[in-house]
Amino acid sequence: MLLQSLASAIADKWIAEQQYALTKAFDSQSENYGHGNKQTEADKKSILHPDLKTIPRVQQVQVIGNGLIHDYEGLSSAQLKHPSHKTFHKTVVSQEDEDNLGITRFYRWHIDAALYNLNPPRVTTLYGKRVPQGPRQTVRYDDGTGHELSVPLGTTAFVSGKTMFNILPEDLKSLAVRSKVKYAPHPYVWMSPAHAKSTGLGIESEGLEVPLNELPPWEESKVKTFPVVWKNPVTDELSFQVHPCGAKEMLIDPLPAGAKREGALYPDGAHLTNLEEVRELLYKMQRPAINPELVYPHDWQENDLVLFHNRGILHSVVGAFKPHEVRIFHQCNLAASDEPAGPTPGDVAKYA
Repeated sequence: MLLQSLASAIADKWIAEQQYALTKAFDSQSENYGHGNKQTEADKKSILHPDLKTIPRVQQVQVIGNGLIHDYEGLSSAQLKHPSHKTFHKTVVSQEDEDNLGITRFYRWHIDAALYNLNPPRVTTLYGKRVPQGPRQTVRYDDGTGHELSVPLGTTAFVSGKTMFNILPEDLKSLAVRSKVKYAPHPYVWMSPAHAKSTGLGIESEGLEVPLNELPPWEESKVKTFPVVWKNPVTDELSFQVHPCGAKEMLIDPLPAGAKREGALYPDGAHLTNLEEVRELLYKMQRPAINPELVYPHDWQENDLVLFHNRGILHSVVGAFKPHEVRIFHQCNLAASDEPAGPTPGDVAKYA
């Protein structure tokens, strides 16, 4: 269950040093923020740049939220900006529906990870320092399914990667355990001109990505390729862990010897480089797991501390705030000292 991977606690006052220490306790060899200390703020072209402000004395902890703040944690002033689907999705909710009906969307389903040079963090901690309250909103998927989900204002939505894998039909489970995803170099710069789907689960294929030769300098050796399915080192369970927005290629192994070929997808293996094909295939595999009944929308209260298993969960920012509404959160995750483990040969034999 999702709640087995999600822990929520109450603290009277969490300071940045404590939050960093707690996060580091899950990976004592980790040191840098998940996107690299100062890297996100330094790269003005990154889609993440407007959303994160670094606490100067503890650079692994970021201030996120909404509204203008002054003299806060060493920041003389900072304009926080709650991410809005209206700056990222191809289509948007009308202002009338937002104002009168409280309609909103998932912003971007993701794993906290740089996906270039650095390894995905094991855990993320989120601390709600100042949490404005307001009427509930309704997430509308706008994908032809009619799906909607009532959520608290400014919720963080979570789905289980374990469930995402477990509910796949046999042919897609076989494909998942045989596949790896190669991510774009500097993926948050690469995707910055592109538009997301109305569900926030991946990018529309319009050819708007930054050409590779126009990205900041990059090295092939630092480009990340990860298994589609990650194995929990404690429980041995498998989770479907793909950041769909940054995915660029798929590498599929052939079926193992003795596996049934009838009905199998790509039985001889494949290297998929057509971006639209990659995105359509991943969307087909991931979309069922964000059905409304499978989403946990956390109802934030002031001083909530949420710690989640970043290698077993996908999550999304949700909702919209008015410019004057001040919301202050602290986020911490650390680039891991190891890469996530994929399925074992035994797992492949079982599911392929």
